[in-house]
Amino acid sequence: MKFIDLLQTASSSMLRSKARTFLTIIAIFIGAMTITLTNGIGTGIKSYLNKQIGNLGATNVLTIQLTNTTSSGPKSASSAPAPYNPNQKIATTGGGREAQKQLLMTAKDISRIKSIPNILSAIPARAITPDYIMGTSGKYQLSLEQQFGTTTAQMLAGGGVNDNSSQNQITVPANYVRSLGYINNQAIIGKTVTIGITSAEGNQSTVTATVTGVQQIAVVGPSAAYANTALANQLYGIQSTGLPAAIVNSYSTVAATFPSNFTPTQITSLENELKAKGYTGQTIKDKENTIFTALNVVIIVFDMFGAIALLAASFGIVNTLLMSVQERTKEIGLMKALGMSPRRIFALFSIEAVLIGFWGSALGVGFAALIGKAVNAIGRHGFLKDFTGLSLLTFPLTTVATVIIGIMLIAFLAGTLPALRASKKDPIEALRYE
Repeated sequence: MKFIDLLQTASSSMLRSKARTFLTIIAIFIGAMTITLTNGIGTGIKSYLNKQIGNLGATNVLTIQLTNTTSSGPKSASSAPAPYNPNQKIATTGGGREAQKQLLMTAKDISRIKSIPNILSAIPARAITPDYIMGTSGKYQLSLEQQFGTTTAQMLAGGGVNDNSSQNQITVPANYVRSLGYINNQAIIGKTVTIGITSAEGNQSTVTATVTGVQQIAVVGPSAAYANTALANQLYGIQSTGLPAAIVNSYSTVAATFPSNFTPTQITSLENELKAKGYTGQTIKDKENTIFTALNVVIIVFDMFGAIALLAASFGIVNTLLMSVQERTKEIGLMKALGMSPRRIFALFSIEAVLIGFWGSALGVGFAALIGKAVNAIGRHGFLKDFTGLSLLTFPLTTVATVIIGIMLIAFLAGTLPALRASKKDPIEALRYE
């Protein structure tokens, strides 16, 4: 009997007990649909986050802090205080028992960081707190970050700021464009905005900057405007006027750039060099891995529900095929008497199990794709309208194929016991079976 004959026989055998086969397929359908939907959500969100991850900073930048070896978090009331170190300055963030101690860096630290091979630049990351931003009319609150390296944020118009330019430059989030008095993203490119900022002495000043780009509203990281070095220096200079030099020249973090063509191994080596000198460095990739790890945990939890459904379906396949073997005992005896080998009989029942797995998984994946299409369509005009470019459920061909093939393999394994039982039937005993 050729493979095509085995396939046709297995297909017709599935229809002998329609209700039993249908219920088994439904169990597989539920598991396949659940797993496909959860992975579709994960793929859709990851794809969107990959576009958004640029809002955390440039990919060739290390955010560096002094390693605090005397404090790893909140201490108990009985913990002994750390010894005084005249070379260290400490800032406390948070409050109460959750207070965290952050070591501050100075110009000496920046020089040490710059001396490390493959560190191209090291610039202190300063907190800049402008009062407002103003376009053609109206003043609006503004969150501002200094751009280090080449931006990897998703730009909707224009481009990132140029750190080598002496001209004040800024990029703004898309939701600021109309508020600043411009009809669309392109209209604001090249225009001048005014930024208000107050010094430590309480005097407010204004600084102008040219808009070079409009970036997608951030979901990951701050939805902030980004300033080039020239603008950041001018704003920080005004903001720190009146502060003691010790405060002005102390920094909690330093942004260091390294060659953009570095491999993960080279980046790890660079982080280890920093660690050896008492610094902790973190790249955008490290932050991305933290976000994706949390997302993957959520997906795995939901996948477990699908796995439970597939486990129940596996027992259904075993039951369906065992019943089929029982009902077709005489038929099996006749096939053996006519010269059909045990291997062919095993293959026949295995193919039947795989077909049940295929139809259940194919229908589950197909229905999940329809749900995804409907959710994405509704979301774009409803609850996802503020997240331009987000498809909540995405189903790459590789994911779909993996789900279907994986379930077919599970079905094959579930059908092994009934198939072995059928292949070992004694033909004489099987023909006498009533």
